[in-house]
Amino acid sequence: MNKDVIYLLLIFALLVIPRAIQRFSIPAPLTCLAFGIGAVLWLDDGAHDPVVSLLSILGISSLFLFAGLEVDIASLRKGLWPLLAHLLIRSASLVGVAWLAWRYAGLSWQAAGLLALALLTPSTGFIMDSLSQLGLGDEERFWVTSKAIAGELLALAAMFVVMQADDPVHLGLSSLALVAMMVGLPLLFVGLGRWVAPHAPGSEFSLLVMVGMLAAYITYWLGVYYLVGAFIAGLVARLLQQRMPSLASHENLHALRLFSSFFVPFYFFNSGTHVPGDALSFEALGLGVVITLVVLPLRIAVVSLQRRLIFGESCVRACGWHWRCRRR
Repeated sequence: MNKDVIYLLLIFALLVIPRAIQRFSIPAPLTCLAFGIGAVLWLDDGAHDPVVSLLSILGISSLFLFAGLEVDIASLRKGLWPLLAHLLIRSASLVGVAWLAWRYAGLSWQAAGLLALALLTPSTGFIMDSLSQLGLGDEERFWVTSKAIAGELLALAAMFVVMQADDPVHLGLSSLALVAMMVGLPLLFVGLGRWVAPHAPGSEFSLLVMVGMLAAYITYWLGVYYLVGAFIAGLVARLLQQRMPSLASHENLHALRLFSSFFVPFYFFNSGTHVPGDALSFEALGLGVVITLVVLPLRIAVVSLQRRLIFGESCVRACGWHWRCRRR
């Protein structure tokens, strides 16, 4: 079959079918992931297409670029202490699970740390793409988004250190490069706003997406992941709102939301094509069920504890809220 026709069929399958079956309470990202797994079972290595990979990078980068732009700095300052408490509890959970894996499973400390991150870190991309279907209020949406992004950034920072701990020199140089990027992004935005935007009216959206992709690739090369650079670029653009209001304008936010909604399905599809064949065996399925039965109550208990201590809610209401969000 002609490759162009295959791409058109894939676009239709990812943009139409998952949204159509959402009425059965099946999240669209989960359907896209299943399509990716089906593609790799059918085509094997032929499912790994560079065009799909590029579209997936555009999807996750634009989604987190939008998340950075949408950050409400004033609300974030008001909720700083609850957010720090959330990160402290998350860190303690990661350390505890990693210690158990190191002590009783005979894993090295690096492997134990990665296992803890895999078990306790939810997919923030999945959460953010599904927010509109959760039926949350503005305050609940703010906390879900803030905690999900903060937890993801914490997990990626921990993975960055764990993966490069064997080479302290490389870790130090990568950290310096990351700091240099964070310092250079505001200068890049200001430079583009001064020397390019005035001579190219309406180019602010394109410049924003371009800088977001550049930052995403930089953090990927440093061993962090695409979404970190994209989120930092969006946050920097938000912080420059008074100086460059066109970057974080309502029109750009709306355009970026639509842009990400088109490309994000390719990210979940591409993730499905990278599921290893060993993970699709009955043995792996049974192990996954056992891990779910152990880890899921732990995660619900942690969320319930946070909401009781921070928001003063009863255990029934806290657990009910978490379960309602998970079901939807």
